[in-house]
Amino acid sequence: MAMSTSFAGAKLEALLSLSSSSAATTSSRVSTGSSLVGSVRPIRTRRLQIQRGVRCEVAASSDASAAVVQSVASNVSALEQLKTSASDRYTKERSSIVVIGLSIHTTPVEVREKLAIPEAEWPRAIGELCGLNHIEEAAVLSTCNRMEIYVVALSQHRGVKEVTEWMSKTSGVPVSELCQHRFLLYNNDATQHLFEVSAGLDSLVLGEGQILAQVKQVVKVGQGVVGFGRNISGLFKHAITVGKRVRTETNIAAGAVSVSSAAVELALMKLPASSHATARMLVIGAGKMGKLVIKHLVAKGCTKMVVVNRTEERVASIREELHGIEIIYKPLTDMLTCAAEADVVFTSTASETPLFFQDNVKDLPAVGPDTGGLRLFVDISVPRNVSSCVADVDGARLYNVDDLKEVVAANKEDRLRKAMEAQEIITEESKQFEAWRDSLETVPTIKKLRAYAERIRAAELDKCLSKMGDDISKKTRRAVDDLSRGIVNKLLHGPMQHLRCDGSDSRTLSETLENMHALNRMFSLETEISVLEQKIRAKVEQTQK
Repeated sequence: MAMSTSFAGAKLEALLSLSSSSAATTSSRVSTGSSLVGSVRPIRTRRLQIQRGVRCEVAASSDASAAVVQSVASNVSALEQLKTSASDRYTKERSSIVVIGLSIHTTPVEVREKLAIPEAEWPRAIGELCGLNHIEEAAVLSTCNRMEIYVVALSQHRGVKEVTEWMSKTSGVPVSELCQHRFLLYNNDATQHLFEVSAGLDSLVLGEGQILAQVKQVVKVGQGVVGFGRNISGLFKHAITVGKRVRTETNIAAGAVSVSSAAVELALMKLPASSHATARMLVIGAGKMGKLVIKHLVAKGCTKMVVVNRTEERVASIREELHGIEIIYKPLTDMLTCAAEADVVFTSTASETPLFFQDNVKDLPAVGPDTGGLRLFVDISVPRNVSSCVADVDGARLYNVDDLKEVVAANKEDRLRKAMEAQEIITEESKQFEAWRDSLETVPTIKKLRAYAERIRAAELDKCLSKMGDDISKKTRRAVDDLSRGIVNKLLHGPMQHLRCDGSDSRTLSETLENMHALNRMFSLETEISVLEQKIRAKVEQTQK
């Protein structure tokens, strides 16, 4: 369970106090220069005096008093160790990008549907996730095939624990069951995974385009939401670029099918070939998925179908787009009546509860022998629109999104070949994103170093101009000012180059961060402490709201 608000606030405030005192100590040590050794010795002396005093008191006191003193000393020592370790954790390790996910590859639909989050609830979910103690940023990608939460975590272990507990709390699925099905990816692996998702490589149907639209929707919904921050926003925007580039530069989308088209293919596979042209088709839901089902039915030669939807506007729009096709609109109240007259029922609505149960399906009249004597229910919704108990009804066959694997298994070799083409692009783009993210680590140091140099330049320029007197011309003043700026810029060029991680050279992140820490020490920039303070203050403010 996550810590209580009051406890978390107190803990973070204590850590903030520690960081502030550390900043003051660091500043005094660097600024005193040669007096550094002298400032350390008195501290050691005081520690020895305290220890000796304790020994004297222990020798003169009872065993009980000795136990109390030792207990206090050990507690203080443990507290100091905790503070030090916490400070190191937040300053020496940068925040991690983590994805906690469940997909069609790892989790059955029975579990995924419980975790599904409607698009309208994404901002609320982001807010709740960022309210957790170790989560800075968050995003939700919830589709029929996956439920993935992307976060920027101050601590990988604690962040994963908190998010998993949040998922359990919101879905009702026990943590133990979530751990059986979830997958965890960190930093570059998480980045590469999202790029593969956006490119359609992780989809059940390779190269399908709907997932790219869903990734775009994450960015659209996240705009302006507190918690959809710079790192997560940059990650998803880069994923959109990758998805577009893969589809443009490879043939991965050539002949690609979507979940909707795979559903139509599955239905036709289960029907006798002789009944394809005469089978009575019913589509429930005229949203994006339903519209694609209708289009693929038409592509397979279907010229007449019934569409059940809440309103007629969407159905009328589809009818206008598909000239010469008889599309009959029916309201939701006529759903069971329409199902009684259908051989194949496709469901693709956003309903969070099933539309068909065993009791109402078993009362439907039997279908004719021309279609095999079985009424097919093809449910591509998550949460499911057709209850699993419908599969037990005689004369009915139920298929959901997990059953679509049968359709896409046939072209496995072609899928692998296309995936290899796209993987090179994804690897290249992953390096570019990591370089961009690495560069963010040094931005505070770059800004502070420039500000430090500018303060010195301005002060020395004033001294120089005052010595030159008041009768110097504006042209001379400008020339001296330009000279001072030129000298500073040339001196800073080398350090700045060694602080940039743009992928233009072979320097690793660790080398760049070493350069950053060295500059922090040499010029008393204290970037680490200021970043720590910002993070802790932000979390304290969140927990106090």
